[in-house]
Parts: sequence; structure tokens; C-alpha cells
Amino acid sequence: MPHAETVELIPNAGWDERILVCRNGTLVNVFIVVTARYVVVVDTLINPATAQQLVDCAQPYLPGRQLLVVNTHADYDHAWGNQLFAGPRAPYPAPILAHRLAAAQFDAPEVAANLAQMQAEEPAIFGPVELTKPTITFDAALTIDGGDLTLRLFPTPGHTPDHIAIYLPEIRTLLPGDAAELPFPLARTADGLPAMRAGLAALANLHAETVLYCHAPVEAGPQLLHDNLAYFDALEAACRAALAQDPGLDPDQVDDLAAAVGCAYADVTPRGGAWDRVHPYYRTEGHAQQLQMMLTWLRGSGQGQA
Repeated sequence: MPHAETVELIPNAGWDERILVCRNGTLVNVFIVVTARYVVVVDTLINPATAQQLVDCAQPYLPGRQLLVVNTHADYDHAWGNQLFAGPRAPYPAPILAHRLAAAQFDAPEVAANLAQMQAEEPAIFGPVELTKPTITFDAALTIDGGDLTLRLFPTPGHTPDHIAIYLPEIRTLLPGDAAELPFPLARTADGLPAMRAGLAALANLHAETVLYCHAPVEAGPQLLHDNLAYFDALEAACRAALAQDPGLDPDQVDDLAAAVGCAYADVTPRGGAWDRVHPYYRTEGHAQQLQMMLTWLRGSGQGQA
């Protein structure tokens, strides 16, 4: 899909004024958190130009504060602006914090291949990108004491192995990254599915008052966490029923998996509003992929046996 280099500041709709929400076209929302000590840029978007616009949004708050950067994970729409903050030519040197596994994602051959393909398809957008790793990594958790606000960074793997979310307890605000989305987060492997569902449950159990998503409208609110959980619960029930009828059902051998399982997108998601306006990918390929992950996991774990 064509990508845009425009970044706009979304008007505050009632969340704490110390959090700025920045939208890159229709692709992704990212965040700037202003604390007494730090200005924390949460994700760096798709290239140096979009990262520069994040810095422009942050600039009025930087005097007297240190700049920090967080990568929720290493996907291109979250971390391909890192070169603005690290490396010998970085114009705004700052620590880039991420999970330890994020560094390995930048070294993966498929990431280099993906960048090369995107540079060939959209050279004006991705030609300047230089893959740049985070500079400070952690495993279990990391806390940023901003003086007035605390940012708790903690692993929420499943969508990717390196994924983290951020919780600000003083204002009961959650930034789940891609661990929760409209209409659902995407598990890329069957092994990642149970971890992603466990992460969703942990996020819901925080009982945040404000939840701001990377891939959902700012008004989606905490209910989306529960809707995401309900989606995967419904998928599991449908897949268990399908396997009970046909224990040999192989998701890799079925062209129309939703029809084979009897579980269409509309059957397991709320009706109306934003749920009906999602990109067609989620209704078809994305939904089928999650069914495939669920069936593969159930078969592999033996839990799909009657």
C-alpha cells in the first residue's frame, strides 16, 4: 500500500495532556509522553522524515528535559525512524529502549529483504531508511521514573517476540502498542498465539481508565481489550468444534478456512461502527490467518482432540 510521510497531532479528546498522539496517515498512531524529567517518544514511525516530524511535535517540551525513545517492537511502522536518534549521523542522539529481542529482529534476513523490497517499490519513502537497533535493552521489565509520571515497560509477546507495552499508573493509562488492535491483534505464529492471548488478559487486568492504541481510533477505550479477548475465545470455540467433527482438519490444506470452520469475521466481532469499517484485509486474509494459527496451535498441543 502507498505510505504517507505526513504526521499530524491528534486533538486531545480527554486523555491526560502530557500524552501527545501523533498519526501517520491511516497507518499507525504513535505517542510522545512529556514528564517532568523526560520527553519520551514511543515509536519512531516509518522513516527519518516521519521521525523528524515527531521531534518537531516534541520540540516545545524539550527545554529542561532529556529525550528518550522507546520501541514497542521492531516492525517497520514503529522503528524505522530510529536512525534519527542513534548512530554516527544521528541529529538527535538519545537512548532507544526496547526489549532485548528487538535487536535480533533488526538482524533478521527477512527484515533486510523487506526493506529492500519496500525501497524498490517506494524509493522516496523508504530509500533513506537505515536499520538502526535500540541502544538499551531489557528482558523482564524496565521502569522510567519521570518525576511526575512513571512509565512501566513490560513484555507482551505474541504479535512479535520482542513486543512490549507501557503502563502509566499515576494516570491509569495504557499504551498497548500492537498487543491490542481494532479489530484484533495479529499472531504471526501458532506458538505466539497463547502468549498474545495471555498478554491481552494481563493488559485487561490492569483496569486502565485510558487506553491509546497504535491501530485503533483514540475513542476505542478499554473495551477493545475485552473485545479482542472475546474474539480469540470465539475462534477457539469454533476451531474446537470443527476439530471435534473432523479431527484431521488441516488448516494448510483448506482454501476457505472461515467457511470450513464455520467462523466468518462477522460471526465473532461486534457489529456496526468502526468494526464495519476496518480494512478488507482483516475480514478475509487476516481473519483466516488467525484461524490458521488457532487450528495449528490446537492440533499441535493436542488440545483439539475430542
